Amino acid sequence: MHFVLLCNLATEMKKYFSLVKFSHTLFALPFALIGFSLAIHSKSIQFNWQKLMYVLMCMVFARSAAMAFNRYIDSAIDAKNPRTAMREIPSGKISKPQALIFVIVTSVLFMFFSYLINELCFYLSPVALLVILGYSYTKRFTWLCHLVLGLGLSLAPIGAYIALTEKFDVLPIILSALVLFWVSGFDIIYALQDADFDKSNKLNSIPAKLGVKKALRVSEFLHAITAVLVVFIYIKSGLGIISLIGSAVFIFLLFYQHLLVKPNNLSKINIAFFTLNGFASLSFSVFICLDIFISK
Repeated sequence: MHFVLLCNLATEMKKYFSLVKFSHTLFALPFALIGFSLAIHSKSIQFNWQKLMYVLMCMVFARSAAMAFNRYIDSAIDAKNPRTAMREIPSGKISKPQALIFVIVTSVLFMFFSYLINELCFYLSPVALLVILGYSYTKRFTWLCHLVLGLGLSLAPIGAYIALTEKFDVLPIILSALVLFWVSGFDIIYALQDADFDKSNKLNSIPAKLGVKKALRVSEFLHAITAVLVVFIYIKSGLGIISLIGSAVFIFLLFYQHLLVKPNNLSKINIAFFTLNGFASLSFSVFICLDIFISK
Protein backbone atom coordinates (compact mmCIF):
# COMPACT_ATOMS: atom_id res chain seq x y z
CA MET A 1 0.00 0.00 0.00
CA HIS A 2 2.73 2.46 1.01
CA PHE A 3 4.75 1.49 -2.05
CA VAL A 4 1.80 2.27 -4.34
CA LEU A 5 1.31 5.66 -2.66
CA LEU A 6 4.99 6.46 -3.08
CA CYS A 7 4.86 5.48 -6.75
CA ASN A 8 1.80 7.67 -7.30
CA LEU A 9 3.49 10.56 -5.51
CA ALA A 10 6.64 10.13 -7.62
CA THR A 11 4.54 10.13 -10.80
CA GLU A 12 2.76 13.34 -9.77
CA MET A 13 6.03 15.04 -8.84
CA LYS A 14 7.54 14.02 -12.17
CA LYS A 15 4.66 15.71 -14.01
CA TYR A 16 5.15 18.97 -12.12
CA PHE A 17 8.93 18.84 -12.54
CA SER A 18 8.29 18.50 -16.26
CA LEU A 19 5.72 21.30 -16.19
CA VAL A 20 8.26 23.79 -14.83
CA LYS A 21 11.25 22.36 -16.72
CA PHE A 22 13.13 22.01 -13.44
CA SER A 23 16.40 21.26 -15.24
CA HIS A 24 16.36 24.80 -16.65
CA THR A 25 17.02 26.07 -13.12
CA LEU A 26 20.65 25.73 -14.24
CA PHE A 27 20.32 29.05 -16.04
CA ALA A 28 19.63 31.36 -13.08
CA LEU A 29 20.59 29.39 -9.96
CA PRO A 30 24.37 29.56 -10.55
CA PHE A 31 24.15 33.35 -10.85
CA ALA A 32 22.28 33.51 -7.55
CA LEU A 33 25.23 31.65 -6.03
CA ILE A 34 27.62 34.14 -7.64
CA GLY A 35 25.63 37.06 -6.20
CA PHE A 36 25.67 35.43 -2.77
CA SER A 37 29.41 34.77 -2.98
CA LEU A 38 30.22 38.30 -4.20
CA ALA A 39 28.43 39.69 -1.14
CA ILE A 40 30.76 37.63 1.05
CA HIS A 41 33.80 38.72 -0.99
CA SER A 42 33.11 42.44 -1.39
CA LYS A 43 31.62 43.14 2.05
CA SER A 44 33.62 40.63 4.12
CA ILE A 45 30.39 39.07 5.37
CA GLN A 46 30.50 35.69 7.04
CA PHE A 47 29.11 32.71 5.14
CA ASN A 48 25.61 31.83 6.35
CA TRP A 49 24.25 28.38 5.51
CA GLN A 50 20.74 29.26 6.63
CA LYS A 51 20.58 32.34 4.39
CA LEU A 52 21.95 30.30 1.49
CA MET A 53 19.21 27.69 1.89
CA TYR A 54 16.56 30.42 2.03
CA VAL A 55 17.98 31.97 -1.15
CA LEU A 56 17.92 28.61 -2.92
CA MET A 57 14.32 28.02 -1.83
CA CYS A 58 13.34 31.47 -3.12
CA MET A 59 15.00 30.71 -6.44
CA VAL A 60 13.30 27.35 -6.89
CA PHE A 61 9.83 28.55 -5.88
CA ALA A 62 9.97 31.81 -7.85
CA ARG A 63 11.11 30.08 -11.01
CA SER A 64 8.57 27.27 -10.57
CA ALA A 65 5.75 29.80 -10.14
CA ALA A 66 6.86 31.73 -13.22
CA MET A 67 7.19 28.66 -15.42
CA ALA A 68 3.90 27.11 -14.32
CA PHE A 69 2.10 30.42 -14.85
CA ASN A 70 3.58 30.67 -18.33
CA ARG A 71 2.27 27.19 -19.15
CA TYR A 72 -1.12 28.12 -17.64
CA ILE A 73 -1.46 31.35 -19.63
CA ASP A 74 -0.13 29.85 -22.88
CA SER A 75 -1.99 26.54 -22.72
CA ALA A 76 -4.32 27.38 -25.65
CA ILE A 77 -1.37 28.62 -27.75
CA ASP A 78 0.68 25.55 -26.85
CA ALA A 79 -2.18 23.30 -27.95
CA LYS A 80 -2.08 24.80 -31.47
CA ASN A 81 1.70 24.56 -31.84
CA PRO A 82 2.89 21.07 -32.94
CA ARG A 83 6.15 21.59 -31.03
CA THR A 84 4.38 22.23 -27.72
CA ALA A 85 1.08 20.35 -28.09
CA MET A 86 2.27 17.52 -25.81
CA ARG A 87 3.12 19.77 -22.88
CA GLU A 88 1.43 18.86 -19.62
CA ILE A 89 -1.64 21.13 -19.80
CA PRO A 90 -2.55 20.75 -23.51
CA SER A 91 -2.08 16.98 -23.27
CA GLY A 92 -4.27 16.76 -20.17
CA LYS A 93 -1.59 15.43 -17.81
CA ILE A 94 -2.14 18.47 -15.57
CA SER A 95 -5.38 20.49 -15.58
CA LYS A 96 -5.45 24.29 -15.70
CA PRO A 97 -6.90 24.56 -12.16
CA GLN A 98 -4.14 22.27 -10.86
CA ALA A 99 -1.50 24.42 -12.57
CA LEU A 100 -3.01 27.61 -11.12
CA ILE A 101 -3.05 26.14 -7.60
CA PHE A 102 0.61 25.20 -8.09
CA VAL A 103 1.39 28.80 -9.11
CA ILE A 104 -0.35 30.20 -6.03
CA VAL A 105 1.35 27.77 -3.63
CA THR A 106 4.85 28.34 -5.06
CA SER A 107 4.32 32.13 -5.09
CA VAL A 108 3.30 32.11 -1.42
CA LEU A 109 6.30 29.92 -0.55
CA PHE A 110 8.60 32.32 -2.42
CA MET A 111 7.28 35.24 -0.36
CA PHE A 112 7.50 33.21 2.85
CA PHE A 113 11.19 32.41 2.35
CA SER A 114 11.82 36.03 1.32
CA TYR A 115 10.35 37.05 4.67
CA LEU A 116 12.71 34.67 6.46
CA ILE A 117 15.71 36.28 4.73
CA ASN A 118 15.12 39.94 5.64
CA GLU A 119 12.56 42.73 5.41
CA LEU A 120 13.94 44.26 2.21
CA CYS A 121 13.73 40.95 0.34
CA PHE A 122 10.17 40.47 1.58
CA TYR A 123 9.08 43.97 0.51
CA LEU A 124 10.63 43.44 -2.93
CA SER A 125 9.15 39.96 -3.42
CA PRO A 126 5.79 41.20 -4.87
CA VAL A 127 7.75 43.31 -7.39
CA ALA A 128 9.77 40.24 -8.38
CA LEU A 129 6.57 38.22 -8.81
CA LEU A 130 5.05 40.98 -10.93
CA VAL A 131 8.02 40.82 -13.30
CA ILE A 132 8.41 37.05 -13.55
CA LEU A 133 4.69 36.31 -13.82
CA GLY A 134 4.01 39.32 -16.04
CA TYR A 135 6.47 38.01 -18.65
CA SER A 136 3.88 35.41 -19.71
CA TYR A 137 1.70 38.14 -21.26
CA THR A 138 4.43 40.00 -23.14
CA LYS A 139 4.40 37.98 -26.40
CA ARG A 140 0.87 39.26 -26.90
CA PHE A 141 1.92 42.89 -27.24
CA THR A 142 5.71 43.34 -27.64
CA TRP A 143 8.60 41.72 -29.49
CA LEU A 144 10.81 42.83 -26.58
CA CYS A 145 9.46 39.85 -24.59
CA HIS A 146 12.95 38.29 -24.61
CA LEU A 147 14.29 41.23 -22.60
CA VAL A 148 11.47 40.88 -20.06
CA LEU A 149 12.40 37.22 -19.60
CA GLY A 150 16.01 38.28 -19.15
CA LEU A 151 14.93 40.87 -16.59
CA GLY A 152 13.07 38.21 -14.63
CA LEU A 153 16.08 35.90 -14.40
CA SER A 154 18.39 38.84 -13.70
CA LEU A 155 16.69 39.33 -10.33
CA ALA A 156 18.39 36.15 -9.04
CA PRO A 157 21.94 37.49 -8.44
CA ILE A 158 20.89 40.85 -7.01
CA GLY A 159 18.33 39.14 -4.80
CA ALA A 160 20.98 36.79 -3.43
CA TYR A 161 23.32 39.74 -2.82
CA ILE A 162 20.62 41.67 -0.93
CA ALA A 163 19.91 38.56 1.15
CA LEU A 164 23.28 39.04 2.85
CA THR A 165 23.92 42.79 2.58
CA GLU A 166 20.37 44.17 2.79
CA LYS A 167 21.28 46.86 0.24
CA PHE A 168 21.91 47.44 -3.45
CA ASP A 169 25.41 47.84 -4.92
CA VAL A 170 27.03 48.44 -8.30
CA LEU A 171 28.59 45.00 -8.70
CA PRO A 172 25.40 42.90 -8.33
CA ILE A 173 23.53 45.36 -10.56
CA ILE A 174 26.14 44.83 -13.31
CA LEU A 175 25.92 41.07 -12.72
CA SER A 176 22.15 41.27 -13.11
CA ALA A 177 22.59 43.26 -16.35
CA LEU A 178 24.89 40.48 -17.57
CA VAL A 179 22.16 37.91 -16.92
CA LEU A 180 19.56 40.11 -18.63
CA PHE A 181 21.52 40.36 -21.90
CA TRP A 182 22.73 36.75 -21.77
CA VAL A 183 19.25 35.28 -21.26
CA SER A 184 17.66 37.63 -23.81
CA GLY A 185 20.25 36.57 -26.37
CA PHE A 186 19.78 32.83 -26.01
CA ASP A 187 16.00 33.15 -25.71
CA ILE A 188 16.01 34.73 -29.17
CA ILE A 189 17.86 31.67 -30.44
CA TYR A 190 15.28 29.39 -28.80
CA ALA A 191 12.41 31.42 -30.30
CA LEU A 192 13.73 30.78 -33.83
CA GLN A 193 11.89 27.44 -33.69
CA ASP A 194 8.53 29.20 -33.53
CA ALA A 195 9.17 32.19 -35.80
CA ASP A 196 6.62 31.12 -38.44
CA PHE A 197 4.06 29.97 -35.86
CA ASP A 198 4.35 33.23 -33.90
CA LYS A 199 3.97 35.31 -37.03
CA SER A 200 0.90 33.41 -38.26
CA ASN A 201 -0.74 33.60 -34.83
CA LYS A 202 0.04 37.30 -34.28
CA LEU A 203 2.43 36.61 -31.42
CA ASN A 204 5.40 38.90 -30.90
CA SER A 205 9.05 37.87 -30.90
CA ILE A 206 12.23 39.18 -32.48
CA PRO A 207 12.48 36.22 -34.91
CA ALA A 208 8.85 36.75 -35.97
CA LYS A 209 9.41 40.49 -36.48
CA LEU A 210 12.88 40.53 -38.06
CA GLY A 211 13.29 37.05 -39.53
CA VAL A 212 15.84 34.39 -38.64
CA LYS A 213 18.99 36.05 -40.01
CA LYS A 214 18.45 39.46 -38.38
CA ALA A 215 17.28 37.85 -35.15
CA LEU A 216 20.57 35.99 -34.91
CA ARG A 217 22.44 39.27 -35.39
CA VAL A 218 20.47 40.79 -32.50
CA SER A 219 21.32 37.76 -30.35
CA GLU A 220 25.01 38.13 -31.22
CA PHE A 221 24.88 41.82 -30.28
CA LEU A 222 23.29 41.06 -26.90
CA HIS A 223 25.92 38.42 -26.22
CA ALA A 224 28.68 40.82 -27.18
CA ILE A 225 27.37 43.18 -24.48
CA THR A 226 27.29 40.20 -22.10
CA ALA A 227 30.96 39.46 -22.80
CA VAL A 228 31.92 43.07 -22.06
CA LEU A 229 30.06 42.91 -18.75
CA VAL A 230 31.82 39.64 -17.84
CA VAL A 231 35.17 41.42 -18.28
CA PHE A 232 33.96 44.45 -16.33
CA ILE A 233 32.81 42.30 -13.41
CA TYR A 234 36.14 40.49 -13.33
CA ILE A 235 38.05 43.79 -13.18
CA LYS A 236 35.64 45.43 -10.72
CA SER A 237 35.58 42.44 -8.34
CA GLY A 238 39.35 42.17 -8.06
CA LEU A 239 39.21 38.39 -8.29
CA GLY A 240 42.12 36.18 -9.34
CA ILE A 241 43.24 33.76 -12.03
CA ILE A 242 40.58 31.15 -11.28
CA SER A 243 37.80 33.66 -12.01
CA LEU A 244 39.67 34.79 -15.11
CA ILE A 245 39.61 31.20 -16.43
CA GLY A 246 35.90 30.91 -15.60
CA SER A 247 35.18 34.18 -17.39
CA ALA A 248 37.10 33.03 -20.47
CA VAL A 249 35.20 29.72 -20.56
CA PHE A 250 31.87 31.53 -20.24
CA ILE A 251 32.68 33.97 -23.07
CA PHE A 252 33.91 31.14 -25.31
CA LEU A 253 30.69 29.15 -24.82
CA LEU A 254 28.68 32.33 -25.27
CA PHE A 255 29.98 32.76 -28.81
CA TYR A 256 30.41 29.09 -29.68
CA GLN A 257 26.63 28.65 -29.71
CA HIS A 258 26.49 31.16 -32.57
CA LEU A 259 28.76 28.90 -34.62
CA LEU A 260 26.26 26.07 -34.17
CA VAL A 261 23.07 27.91 -35.11
CA LYS A 262 22.93 29.23 -38.68
CA PRO A 263 20.04 30.90 -40.56
CA ASN A 264 19.86 27.90 -42.90
CA ASN A 265 20.46 25.26 -40.22
CA LEU A 266 18.53 25.39 -36.94
CA SER A 267 18.99 21.72 -36.07
CA LYS A 268 21.36 22.45 -33.16
CA ILE A 269 19.18 24.98 -31.34
CA ASN A 270 18.62 22.69 -28.35
CA ILE A 271 22.36 22.11 -27.96
CA ALA A 272 23.00 25.85 -28.11
CA PHE A 273 20.06 26.75 -25.86
CA PHE A 274 20.30 24.23 -23.04
CA THR A 275 23.58 22.31 -23.16
CA LEU A 276 26.00 25.17 -23.83
CA ASN A 277 24.23 27.83 -21.79
CA GLY A 278 23.61 25.46 -18.89
CA PHE A 279 27.27 24.44 -18.81
CA ALA A 280 28.36 28.07 -19.26
CA SER A 281 26.43 29.32 -16.22
CA LEU A 282 27.40 26.33 -14.08
CA SER A 283 31.12 26.53 -14.90
CA PHE A 284 31.16 30.32 -14.46
CA SER A 285 29.61 29.93 -11.02
CA VAL A 286 31.99 27.16 -9.96
CA PHE A 287 35.12 29.09 -10.99
CA ILE A 288 34.07 32.36 -9.34
CA CYS A 289 32.80 30.80 -6.11
CA LEU A 290 35.91 28.64 -5.89
CA ASP A 291 38.12 31.70 -6.35
CA ILE A 292 36.26 33.62 -3.65
CA PHE A 293 36.34 30.87 -1.03
CA ILE A 294 39.94 29.88 -1.70
CA SER A 295 41.05 33.48 -1.26
CA LYS A 296 39.23 33.94 2.09
